[in-house]
Amino acid sequence: MLASELRTVTADEIEATRAVLVREGLLGPDGHVAYLGLQEPDKRELLAGARPARRIRVMLVDFGTSLSTDVVVVPSEDRVESVHELDPDTEGQAPVVIPEFALVEEVVHQDERWLAAMAKRGLTDLSQLRVNPLSAGVLGVDEAGRRLQRCFTFVQKTPDDLGWAHPVDGVTVIVDVVTREVLDVIDYVDLPVPEEDGNFHLPSWVGLPPREGLKPIEITQPQGPSFTIDDDGVIDWLGWRLQVGFDQREGLVLHDIGIRDPDTGEQRPVLYRASIAEMMVPYGDPSPQRWFQNFFDCGEYLLGGFANSLELGCDCVGDITYLDAVMAGDDGHARVVPQAICIHEEDTGILWKHFDNWNGSSDSRRNRRLVISFFVTVGNYDYGFYWYFGLDGTIELEVKATGVVFTSAYPGAGYAFASELAPGLGAPYHQHLFSARLDTMIDGLGNAVDELEAALVPRGPANPTGTGFTQTVTRLRTESEGGRLADNTRNRVWHVVNPSVQNRLGRPVGWVLQPEGKPVLLADAESDIHARATYATKHLWVTAYDPAENYAAGDFVNMHPGGAGLPAWIAADRSIDDTDIVLWHTFGLTHFPRIEDWPIMPVDTAGFTFKPHDFFGRNPTLDIPESVSDHCAPGHRHGSHDHAGHDHAGHDHSDADHDRTGPDHAGHDHAGPDHAGHDHAGPEHAAAGNPDAEHAGHDHTDHQHTPHHQDGDHA
Repeated sequence: MLASELRTVTADEIEATRAVLVREGLLGPDGHVAYLGLQEPDKRELLAGARPARRIRVMLVDFGTSLSTDVVVVPSEDRVESVHELDPDTEGQAPVVIPEFALVEEVVHQDERWLAAMAKRGLTDLSQLRVNPLSAGVLGVDEAGRRLQRCFTFVQKTPDDLGWAHPVDGVTVIVDVVTREVLDVIDYVDLPVPEEDGNFHLPSWVGLPPREGLKPIEITQPQGPSFTIDDDGVIDWLGWRLQVGFDQREGLVLHDIGIRDPDTGEQRPVLYRASIAEMMVPYGDPSPQRWFQNFFDCGEYLLGGFANSLELGCDCVGDITYLDAVMAGDDGHARVVPQAICIHEEDTGILWKHFDNWNGSSDSRRNRRLVISFFVTVGNYDYGFYWYFGLDGTIELEVKATGVVFTSAYPGAGYAFASELAPGLGAPYHQHLFSARLDTMIDGLGNAVDELEAALVPRGPANPTGTGFTQTVTRLRTESEGGRLADNTRNRVWHVVNPSVQNRLGRPVGWVLQPEGKPVLLADAESDIHARATYATKHLWVTAYDPAENYAAGDFVNMHPGGAGLPAWIAADRSIDDTDIVLWHTFGLTHFPRIEDWPIMPVDTAGFTFKPHDFFGRNPTLDIPESVSDHCAPGHRHGSHDHAGHDHAGHDHSDADHDRTGPDHAGHDHAGPDHAGHDHAGPEHAAAGNPDAEHAGHDHTDHQHTPHHQDGDHA
């Protein structure tokens, strides 16, 4: 493991980096830290035994000069390693910083043109008018070199009101956040402001009594979880070993993911690094006031910086271990988001099962998974990112999208680019397109990708009945061949193999990436967003590893003209056959909002699966023991039984695939103890102040484990 070299940046490192920046005049009174994170060393050097000093990359913006700067600091050596000033016309600008959000409303509220546009609509109470700053997209000729926000207005009737219910549609304000001036107010069209409220958070507005009959679901692990975690964030769980980290841009970053082969005892590498490298939300309403509405939540807004503090019983249920997220604030000082990362186990139903008619045997095993998750709120939307690791080697990423849809006024029946959610209230059609960066290391660095497809075999001597079908295998050999679209009609998947390592049957070992195959970017090839988000036009890209290639849409997305990231890298058309490669997988949602998505959207999901394919010599879960709970006891499979005084007759509890996200135990105090050393394998976990922890002889205590990390280092 390379844990100490790849651990998350610590609070001490952040403060030391800031001190260097200030001393060297790079962070002055008008300066802001847009991003600060670990610049990871070349993995080939690390794997060869090198241990270079840790380098911290910082993206700065100065509101006095409008200058964006890319800096690398070596805090342990108290020095700046490199400084690069960006050309805004060709390289874009540093990501959006929090002060930009606050100043926009103050500036706009003083502009006579905007005030006139509001007064024309009968809106004169400034205390009710919220100005929503939005990333500017591609700049026009007269905007070149400026740092802009394009802004919409919403009415918030009271401090408790949901402003998204009342868009003042048709007016766009363009603000230079450096000069603090309104460049233009464009009053395109006068559409009525929707009047109906959407205050889902107020019981008085909802007007419904709590639904009756909702009984508690209690998730307990009396002996604690089956994983351990150390101070560097390295988790060991039932054969899996991986390192958990956090980045202000990407959020969760997982390193050095490997799994133990149960037949050999060998720990075998699978992924060197896994993260979300970009996320973009393009809107499909081409009207003059909305053409620019395309948000890069990683590259422009730094998704990880908006991480939520999670709460036991609300966001995570069961025996939970929390980790804090440590990152730099706008001022460059360290800030901590408590309990930003949730780690726990979930029962996921049957792992395998068979009743054999010939020998009379009946066996089944239950599956479980390790869950590593975090949640962010970026403007109106909330996203949960859930990495799942299964007993059989399956890795899954599930993104849960919820929150409030971005609203507009609805122009009228039959409008082609938006849904009507409430009287006069629209929601433009849009997509959520993620890029997962998977730095593969299947039993070593020499990997390749085969595209596997189901194929009919033409009727003939080899298929006289016409019922035969087969699987085709196509090796992707260069980067120009590595840009691929999914095709579910052919069961198209991508098999990542190590040609130098064979399984016991003489075939290359590998893992398969299974895409959901939903639409990629729905925009014209000549459009601005197509140039800026080229990554989202294919489901798969395969590139040769380069330590400088980390973000699918490029390093500096904010106000970038386009062409950066994947399209620039693959122009070299490097070999991707039996070499060190990186997979970039685009997945996501195409959202045509429905009435049921208002006023708050039930979770919608997107993701992918990455699972072993000819990697092991046989089913790797044959060593999973039988369940011994009172619901599934060996020798008690064929009838109803009285367990510990509970009558279960007539109820099927042997395969209850329960959703493990039920409500918390009411009245329980979940402020968990500090578990020094992070060893959670012990039998006793006291829950202080929990009067209801024991129910009918069973310990139902939910446990919250918050590992202690010195200097705020969470992983």
